[in-house]
Amino acid sequence: MNFDSHTDSAVTATVGLVNALTPGERRGRPYPAPGPSERTAAVGAALRVTDPRNAEVTEEQAAALVPVAQALREVFDAAAAGDVDAAATLVNRMLEDTRARPMLARHDGEPWHLHFHGTDVTFADSWAGPCATSLAVVIGSELHDRLGVCTAPACDRVYVDTSRNGTRRYCSTACQNRVKTAAFRARSASSTSGREGS
Repeated sequence: MNFDSHTDSAVTATVGLVNALTPGERRGRPYPAPGPSERTAAVGAALRVTDPRNAEVTEEQAAALVPVAQALREVFDAAAAGDVDAAATLVNRMLEDTRARPMLARHDGEPWHLHFHGTDVTFADSWAGPCATSLAVVIGSELHDRLGVCTAPACDRVYVDTSRNGTRRYCSTACQNRVKTAAFRARSASSTSGREGS
């Protein structure tokens, strides 16, 4: 399941920003807010998915994206809780605040394609607009339930389910494997104690 290529890359960047910049839990461990150098590297990696030239981010620019990532996380939390109305309201507020609007652009030898950001906006808004727009595309379709928060214990990283059948529940294969391993160990321990009791 894919959206158009521009939306796909913006959604991927959105997930990367939320997971890199918001504190919580990650793969069974606490995930603190990253410090300046780690934050800058993480933002560069998250934005690189849209264009390799986006890897060059300053500490100031990375810091400006922290509140954007926090606002985007609220959208995922609402969607994962099944509150599509709240998710839509949050996205609409971001779109209004960033003055995001569709605009055809052609640059760097690429064909015409859609950009979603206002004119004369800050660095943070130049990303907040497209990220909010990509979530608007998801929420405004029959795929609104594809925005998720990892259901593995001690993990709250987000994801967009692009699987064909829409059954993804974990942010990563690592979390899926942690849950499977824990379930296997619990079954093994239960069967062992059952044999010992007979």
